[in-house]
Amino acid sequence: MSPAVSRSRARCACAAIVLATVPVAARGQDAATTAVDPAATLDPNSPMADMPGLGVDWPDLAKPDAPLGLLPTDQPDPAVALGKAAKAIKAEAQTVDASGERRYGVTIEGLAGLPAASEIRLRFDGLSSLQLGVGKPANVAQVDRRAREDGAMLRELLRAYGYYDAEVDTRVGGTSGPTTTGDSRLAVTLAVDPGPAYTFTHVALPGLAATGPDAAALLKAFDVGKGDPVSADRVNNGVAALKAALADKGYAFAVVGDPDIRVDHQTHEATLAMQVDAGDHMRFGMFHVSGTRHVFGPRHLALLSRLHPGDLYNKSLIEDLRRALIQTGLISVAQITPVHTADPHIVDLDVHLEPAPPRTIAATLGYVTGARITAGQLGYLNTETVSTLGYGTGQGVTAEVDWTHRNLFPPEGSLTVRGVLGTQEQLASAIFRRNNFRTRDQALVGQFTLDHLNVPAFAAKTIDAAANIERQTNIIWQKKWTYSYGVELVVSDERDEILATGEPRRATYYIGALPLGLAYDGSDDLLNPTRGYRLSARVSPEISFRGKAFEYVRLQLDGSAYQPVGRIVFAERVRLGSIEGASSDAIAPTRRFYSGGGGSVRGFGYQKIGPRDLNNNPTGGASLAEFGLEARIRFGDFGIVPFLDGGNLYAQSLPRFTGIRYGTGLGVRYYTSFGPIRVDVGTPINRQKGDSRVAVYVSLGQAF
Repeated sequence: MSPAVSRSRARCACAAIVLATVPVAARGQDAATTAVDPAATLDPNSPMADMPGLGVDWPDLAKPDAPLGLLPTDQPDPAVALGKAAKAIKAEAQTVDASGERRYGVTIEGLAGLPAASEIRLRFDGLSSLQLGVGKPANVAQVDRRAREDGAMLRELLRAYGYYDAEVDTRVGGTSGPTTTGDSRLAVTLAVDPGPAYTFTHVALPGLAATGPDAAALLKAFDVGKGDPVSADRVNNGVAALKAALADKGYAFAVVGDPDIRVDHQTHEATLAMQVDAGDHMRFGMFHVSGTRHVFGPRHLALLSRLHPGDLYNKSLIEDLRRALIQTGLISVAQITPVHTADPHIVDLDVHLEPAPPRTIAATLGYVTGARITAGQLGYLNTETVSTLGYGTGQGVTAEVDWTHRNLFPPEGSLTVRGVLGTQEQLASAIFRRNNFRTRDQALVGQFTLDHLNVPAFAAKTIDAAANIERQTNIIWQKKWTYSYGVELVVSDERDEILATGEPRRATYYIGALPLGLAYDGSDDLLNPTRGYRLSARVSPEISFRGKAFEYVRLQLDGSAYQPVGRIVFAERVRLGSIEGASSDAIAPTRRFYSGGGGSVRGFGYQKIGPRDLNNNPTGGASLAEFGLEARIRFGDFGIVPFLDGGNLYAQSLPRFTGIRYGTGLGVRYYTSFGPIRVDVGTPINRQKGDSRVAVYVSLGQAF
């Protein structure tokens, strides 16, 4: 018992004494002749006379639960007892002190047995005020308010899943275990009594029967029927799916009413009714273009669209067209609206377009990767060509500037002027590109390049003119099959060293080539595949003039596969290359195979694997064999990737698979919405003279 309570009882006892003396005195005057001298002065400080039988004993502070009685003379000092009691009260108040701040833990009881428990908990965590503040100190008043708010929110969530009688009791108090700082956490408990799950006993969609043979498929799309739980999510999803199905089946102006749900709390059942007015089947007529400036006309819209005049109206194909327009990079706003026509069964489309800025200038300063990636591989990027995507050990410093006008030759005819100034390369190029050439997702590309390249294997001054047609893949519409074919003319003054003697050699090569490429992509993601496989083949018949003409064929095969196991993705790749018809010594150094680097065998420097001359410089080869193994382990937005690569070059036209050079290491990944950023650190296992012990590579996307 606290001292304050003891003092309160003592004051009550005194008051009881005073009140008790009044009737006793009155009764005494009636029974006796004792007189009170009115002149006598009452001294308030004089001791009170004994009043036998009246009074209340003081409590025993040392024994708060003992019966009231006089303090025993053998108890400790009352001040000591009062101090102990105060400490006990303070310790108890620490768990409910509204002014002190403490961390807390949250527990939800009663959800585990529900079929949708994981979904409810996931949505609760996303909306919860308590979860938002977990790990942060708060006073009890704040925690209590959050608990009551979350309790009400959880009750509404349960109602959305058909538990209309759900009750949630909130409790704040006690402890739930130590924090990282060693303090005990305040326990916050939300106790759930879900009650019975309500179900639909009747579902009606008046008007749907008017769609005739489409009614069954539309009802299946709605996917809510008798016996299903009364779930708001399921009903809302069903309404959205029904609207989409109506639009995809040609009902351009269908109207779906709001669902009318009536709940019977006595039987724990509900009924659902929703009016559907499908209207007439509609067929597509023509495009109308509107906007402040017409970037594309109806003819180019027809080329991009998969919906053609006379086809049944289909909302999914219209959405596909809208995304294709945005993907061109020339459109900032694309709105497509169905429009009535004089024919009640024909619908036109009004396409409202607002242009995006057509020009782009970009500059980079960094390290070249040694592997150029075109916009056809990554999608329509602002600069149309990306060459500096990362860093590779031993590959030199470079500065690059790109200027692009994406619609200089309408429609979708772009021009990119590019300049590179680096320690190993100086380059100037002009690239013309017409996307969606003659058919959707096909591009016509023409390029003229002046290039001076000085790497350990060779030095070359090259004039290159090329044109090709390619089917594109990109991050929005990843294609299964892609292809490219074209023509290339090259004049190159090149310097290398004679393999046998190490003497410098200089020659001018005139080369004509017909490069062809075919690829199949069965993976699930362009930049970060986790399952499936990829196969590609490149064939380039070439004729070379150096004193006399000779012909040869370059062939390269690539394959990769991906297998997810939990949070780990195992990835493997293999690459084989061969040049048939000429020895590697006769072929221009720029046309030979090379191995080593971030896109090849990590751990080794760029082009550092394979035959070397007497000065220990790589000479390239006529055949190639490489492999790579990775285990991609992901933790949220980050990941680690142990890897093992291997490969070698050979002077013969077919790889011998001997003398394989191995590199191993560890990579780090940061996963963004666009793709993973990778940093790989590798080391050669069986390095040669002149090889560095550590190589670092930084780039966008996985290694393969």
